[in-house]
Parts: sequence; C-alpha cells; structure tokens
Amino acid sequence: MKITVVGATGQIGHQVVEMLTDAGHRVTAASRSSGVDAISGDGVAKAFDGADVIVDVLNSPSLEPGPALDFFTNSATTLLSEAKTAQVKHYVLLSIVGVDDIEADGYLRGKLVQEELVAASDVPFTIVRATQFHEFAEGIANSMVVDGQVHAPDALIQPVAAAEVAAVVARAAAEAPRDGVLNFGGPEKMPFAELARTVFTRHGKDLPVIVDPQATYFGVPVRQNSLVTDDDAERGKTRLVDWLGRR
Repeated sequence: MKITVVGATGQIGHQVVEMLTDAGHRVTAASRSSGVDAISGDGVAKAFDGADVIVDVLNSPSLEPGPALDFFTNSATTLLSEAKTAQVKHYVLLSIVGVDDIEADGYLRGKLVQEELVAASDVPFTIVRATQFHEFAEGIANSMVVDGQVHAPDALIQPVAAAEVAAVVARAAAEAPRDGVLNFGGPEKMPFAELARTVFTRHGKDLPVIVDPQATYFGVPVRQNSLVTDDDAERGKTRLVDWLGRR
C-alpha cells in the first residue's frame, strides 16, 4: 500500500515511518521540514496524491489552550478535505484515552474536536487512543511537586512505551478501517502517587507523596478512571519501572 504519514518527524511519526517501510509499504514521510504544512495546506495535495492510507500523528506545537485547539481543528479540517479529494481509503488518527470523558479546554478539547471531525468525514477511519507515554512520566511526576511535596491526583494512570504505541498505529494503518476507536494502554494501571514514587526513586529522590483530591493533571481535574482503558482493551508489555531502568 501507499501510506502517507503526517507528522513523520515526531516521536511517534518517525517510528511509524520506519515500521511501515520495513513492512514493505510505500511510505511518504510528510512534515513541515519536507514542505507539508497542515495548517496552510502547502504540499498536502502532493503528499496525499495516490495514497491509500493517511496516518495523522501530528502534535500541536503549543500546549496553550487557544493555540492547541486552533491547531487540531484547522489541521484536521485541511487534511480531511485533501484526503477526500485524493479518495483516500483509510484515515488513521492517533488520539488519547479518555479524551471524550474529561471536561477540559485547550489541548484535550482540541484532540476531541479532531476526533469528531475525522468521524464525521466521508473518509473511512480508525482512531487509535493511547494512554500517556513512559517518555512523559518524569514530566508528569515533576508537575505534581509543590514546595518539596508530591501532590498526586486521586486517580489512576496507565503509562505505555511510545514504541509500542507506534507499532499499534502502524498495524492499524495496514488493516481495514474500523470506523471506530481502538484503545491501547500500558500493562499496568497505577495511582498517580505510585508513578511519582517510581520516577523519583529511580532518581534517588525521597519526596513526601500526598494523595490530594484537589490535585489536577496539568490543570485538568481527573476522576479515578479518566485516563485508563477498560479491562478488555489491548495493552503493551513494557512496564514503566523496566523502561526507566533501561534508560
């Protein structure tokens, strides 16, 4: 198949390009550095020409609420329009587990709008929702530190290796469209407090950890299971502690 990966230089995108190429597909790696701009539309038609599948793993360059929402809305609108023109047979979008269950503005709201635009288009699609990456664990842990103490939300988190997410996205691109959602998470569901202890223990830090009902996930209130998959969802194999240990 001919597959175009949009966001091909990103954390997930470059791995997806490599995996699909190794599997024998003809892959176009589309990014701003290759002259493809998902906002202005520059280079998109050429990158999509003859493509059977589009893989959208773009990420917003800004986490600020307004710019992030605008980015995901505008990029999806541009890419889906060109995908329909090119008669693409399958649009694969990478999204986030729980994005439809969290009341938030900005980044998460932008991802939900992006999903809605994909689902409402005339292009067959698969949305791959993944939990938070192991690669983000240190940033998440550090975000919970207030005056030398960890204030952890009273909720679960399910970290997963980015490489395993990339493999699921690549596999989905080679399969038939689901016209629905594929949820994928890490092998373990753990309290935010446990994630913080795991990260800080790895770095030789002994910080007090408090489970704080008022604590948030980067400013977003989360419930117990907001960020984790159902028990029957597909899971990765690499545990956070093992991933940290190999760094």
